[in-house]
Amino acid sequence: MSAPPAARILVVDDAVFMRRQLREILEGAGYAVVAEGEDGAEALDLYETYEPDLVTLDVVMPRVTGLEALRKLKALHPEARVVVCSSLSHEAALLEAIGLGARDYVLKPVVPAKLLDAVAKALR
Repeated sequence: MSAPPAARILVVDDAVFMRRQLREILEGAGYAVVAEGEDGAEALDLYETYEPDLVTLDVVMPRVTGLEALRKLKALHPEARVVVCSSLSHEAALLEAIGLGARDYVLKPVVPAKLLDAVAKALR
């Protein structure tokens, strides 16, 4: 599944290996990863700088969690498209993320096809 060339993505996760894996999957499918952040505070700053088409966002991160960042991001930019990528499989976390405006929730370890499907749907 290939993406339109204009699809620009911000990847946010506190684990370097996870950011690398997400970048490889997304760029391999034709998306442009414009920036990477390691916590929710960086996610908010990088969103303002790059104005990406979509953000992948981890939930458990230092300083500002993914859910806190999602809440603030959607308050400032209701049009922001976010796909949460997390190892938290708790239904409460999933429902909270969707309730805050995430377009989808992908569980880690990330299955490339599931990530790309979630991203494609969120960008439609």
